[in-house]
Amino acid sequence: MLSVLFAILTSLSNGTASVLQRRAASTVDSRKALHASLITELVRRRVWLAGIGLVIVAAACQAIALATGPISIVQPIFVIELPATLILGSLVFRRRLPPSAWLGVAAATGGLALALASASPDGGTAGVPSWRWVPALIATGGAIVVLAAVGIRVRGEVRAAAFGLAAAFGYALTAALLKDATAQRHGGLAELFSAWQLYATAAVGVASLFLLQNALQAGSLAASQPMLTLGDALLSTVFGVVLFSESVRLGWWLVPEVIGVGAIAFGCVLLAHNLPTAAPEQTPAVPEPAVPPNR
Repeated sequence: MLSVLFAILTSLSNGTASVLQRRAASTVDSRKALHASLITELVRRRVWLAGIGLVIVAAACQAIALATGPISIVQPIFVIELPATLILGSLVFRRRLPPSAWLGVAAATGGLALALASASPDGGTAGVPSWRWVPALIATGGAIVVLAAVGIRVRGEVRAAAFGLAAAFGYALTAALLKDATAQRHGGLAELFSAWQLYATAAVGVASLFLLQNALQAGSLAASQPMLTLGDALLSTVFGVVLFSESVRLGWWLVPEVIGVGAIAFGCVLLAHNLPTAAPEQTPAVPEPAVPPNR
């Protein structure tokens, strides 16, 4: 399935990009949080620019995945980003993963398989009626503002979790807008570039990237990663059902679905705790992935 292949490629690109971005963001003065100077500082770091290059590659792969498959299938697949990047890092740095890391890999990937198999997302429309976007944009924008406000008032791990969840809302919305924008491609390039969804995708994507950098800078991945990963997957599924009329199985199927989501959460926590927190100047044993800047 073409959409699954490009979703996997997106995950790998995003995972590597997050490693580079985390290494850069962790060295910036915490007083620059929520200031434009945070991005100014990061732009001066080549490792961060390399990460942004991979973000662009991931965006292209994600566009293809969303154009060829349901959003409720494509976005949850990004859960594999964390275990895949951790395994890749262990190979690159020739470092054996502890048993708890492998348990996290098994829990996250197994939970994803169980959740997707149980929900069995299917169907859906290519585009979204304009009237559906109004409440979706208001509700999502409001949630992002509230979470960002919470993040401003707190510090440490709670701030990282709040910004991580805010970024998840943003990335899920970005994916929905991108999928709707790709539906305009059938009308030719003129219709595509005149579609408001394309420019909204860029605007929300940039805002989500900013929130992600603040989440990475505020605290550990153990705080932000589960919120980012699960938030994006679950919210994207909601957008798929509400906006694109995709169908998922309910009823007793909710039991294995909830078990699968719980396994993913457990796996994300284990994996995040197995990530090093070394600064860029140090040599980490395993790179530090976070959830994808493009969701």
